[in-house]
Amino acid sequence: MNIALIGATGYVGSKLLAEALARGHRVTALVQHPEKLQAHANLTGVAVKVQDTAALAAQLKGHDAVISAFSGHAQSDVLGYFVDGFKSIVAATKSAGVARLLVVGGAGSLEVAPGVQLVDTPEFPEQWKASALGAREALNLLRAETALDWTLLSPSAMLQPGERTGRFRLGGDQLIVDADGNSVISVEDYAVAMIDELETPKHSRARFTVGY
Repeated sequence: MNIALIGATGYVGSKLLAEALARGHRVTALVQHPEKLQAHANLTGVAVKVQDTAALAAQLKGHDAVISAFSGHAQSDVLGYFVDGFKSIVAATKSAGVARLLVVGGAGSLEVAPGVQLVDTPEFPEQWKASALGAREALNLLRAETALDWTLLSPSAMLQPGERTGRFRLGGDQLIVDADGNSVISVEDYAVAMIDELETPKHSRARFTVGY
């Protein structure tokens, strides 16, 4: 496939890029600093300003799918920057005529009890709250979206560097935990689950999650 990957040099985006290239896909990496990308025969790096919707739409045109690994972690207004940028990504994807949008979501909007989301629990780390609220808003925006064939993949509570095992469980709106109550997935296996979904769609217009 011909994929546009927004945020391809980030924590999650770099693993998505590696997984997609390893499977033979052609990737246009839309990043702030294309010079950080390692050269690859199937990779084209393009400088992007996500908030410029018209320019972004022009860059997305002609792709089979868009994957957004956009985040606002490095910004002073994490929540506002992310929500504004995400709205631009959705608008640009539609304007470009790309039907499929896959989105890196957060764990905060997953339920830990009926009607109780992880981000709303007292134990949720304050340092990640703005990011989690932004990701939840992105999910709400997508759920109101009727034109795009979207999918959002939420990780486990702990998304950490590790191994690419290809062995994990998938779920829906509930946080996945193991027998000891831990909720973990490696970034590498998260990328496997996302590119699996790209190649064989099973969660059209839905959110799903992945964990061990």
